[in-house]
Amino acid sequence: MSELLNGILIRRIRYSDTSLIISWFTDRQGKIRTIAKGALRQTSVFSGKLDLFYHCDLLLSFSRKTDLHTLREVSIRNTFERIRKDYLKTSVASYFVELIEDVTEPDHPVPEIYQLLLRGLGYLDAKIPAARGVLFFEFELCKCLGLHAPDLHSAADKLVEAFGRLPKSRAQLMARF
Repeated sequence: MSELLNGILIRRIRYSDTSLIISWFTDRQGKIRTIAKGALRQTSVFSGKLDLFYHCDLLLSFSRKTDLHTLREVSIRNTFERIRKDYLKTSVASYFVELIEDVTEPDHPVPEIYQLLLRGLGYLDAKIPAARGVLFFEFELCKCLGLHAPDLHSAADKLVEAFGRLPKSRAQLMARF
């Protein structure tokens, strides 16, 4: 069974000499993992199309036996190129992804969080990140998760209360601002 989805590439892991396991956050399936067979070959159809934070159209074959699906085709919608050119932007984008990975379950669609991540990456691609942007992202994530945070500064506490912790990278990131 094949399906077309929109997704944001959130993690790449080498599987073999030629293949990758790719984690995506998608619009209709939530967090999923795919295998991109032959992706590391020079002549691969995936060559240059599988990098962190890429927003893509995907054609997948869903597995009935495992949670590892097969990536058939990928078409880039947006590379968010300016994020990878600035260390602070890359750090903030990585924090956003890590936070979303911590608070979501695999194969559980949450379109509001997908849209939030897309907006967050768009913000980082266009602007210089600030502490207020990180706090706003956490606040909006709380709203998507049904957690009531009265203001921007209390959102992190609500996330800790609900999930036990925030990613370790947050403290280092906030110290940069």
